[in-house]
Amino acid sequence: MSIQVIKPGMFTTIQDNGRKGYQKYGVLTSGGMDQLSLRIANILTGNQENEAVLEITLMGPGPVFKCQKDQLIAVTGADVEIDIDGDQAPLWKPLFIRSGSTITFGPCMRGCRSYLAVAGGFDVEPVMQSKSTYVRAGIGGLKGRLLEKDDILTIGEPSSLATSLLHMLKSKEKYARYSAPDWTVNHTHFLPLRKSQVIRVLAGRYLSYFQEESQKAFFKQPYQVTPQSDRMGCRLKGEPIRLKQKLELISEAVAFGSVQIPPDGQPIILLADRQTTGGYPRMGEVATVDLPLIAQSMPGANLYFQQIDRQEAEQALFHQEEEVRELTARIKLEAFSFRKGEDYAKHK
Repeated sequence: MSIQVIKPGMFTTIQDNGRKGYQKYGVLTSGGMDQLSLRIANILTGNQENEAVLEITLMGPGPVFKCQKDQLIAVTGADVEIDIDGDQAPLWKPLFIRSGSTITFGPCMRGCRSYLAVAGGFDVEPVMQSKSTYVRAGIGGLKGRLLEKDDILTIGEPSSLATSLLHMLKSKEKYARYSAPDWTVNHTHFLPLRKSQVIRVLAGRYLSYFQEESQKAFFKQPYQVTPQSDRMGCRLKGEPIRLKQKLELISEAVAFGSVQIPPDGQPIILLADRQTTGGYPRMGEVATVDLPLIAQSMPGANLYFQQIDRQEAEQALFHQEEEVRELTARIKLEAFSFRKGEDYAKHK
């Protein structure tokens, strides 16, 4: 099974949950920017949560794909219009797509990254135990690069869960180009996309080294996402953050969500393609639960930072993970109920 790239879009790559365990060798983690949307797309298609998907950056014309076989797909992330052979299709649902159908990504209303998962995942050779693309180094994904016109994306073997979901949706609509279940994921709860976002931050080890006025400004004034932002870092513009005095630091490990303050005082939130170490003082660390909101922030968006402690960050993440587990169980129950009904019909 395979999918053909008719139009690649501006910046479309294959990503999974990242190349972990190699930062000590200077190898970047990469992976999906919005890990929550990536995971849910996989859950909806019966994949393992860390299976490779397409990460689609929507700051220009969207991509177009053609299914060469019947497929089970799901699109999550940004609030974008997609259509199947001209008919608008829903997001955040498993979709059965018939062979020969064309999937078109249209205008994006909120957010800037979508995730297209397909049952079985994209069958590319892992590099250091990950299928994620790191374009600057030319590794992972499809030949270490962005997708191009006429690329053929090979699909892996779908799970038994994915096969059940596909058959369930295929039997629902016998002639339509696609079909979807009546239910949907409450995406506004999982990913509340807004023009102005409140981002929860844990204090960094160097917070006290910054001027009191700067600390107050960071947690009170809005900071705007600039067009210079990319997969390496979300670059912000606002009230400059100043140190109390000059500070010389030894480079140390950085994480997804580290808020660095370079000499110009304009914060940079490190993202998926961040460097392995950094020497700028860190104002704080974005709570894991809010990293998807950073990943989906378009240039021009305003971010407001709210300081929380470790316990609050852990509780928020624990609650989110409980909801993801409930969603996974629900999908499995849907497939189990369908299989049970099929077995009953066969033996009736």
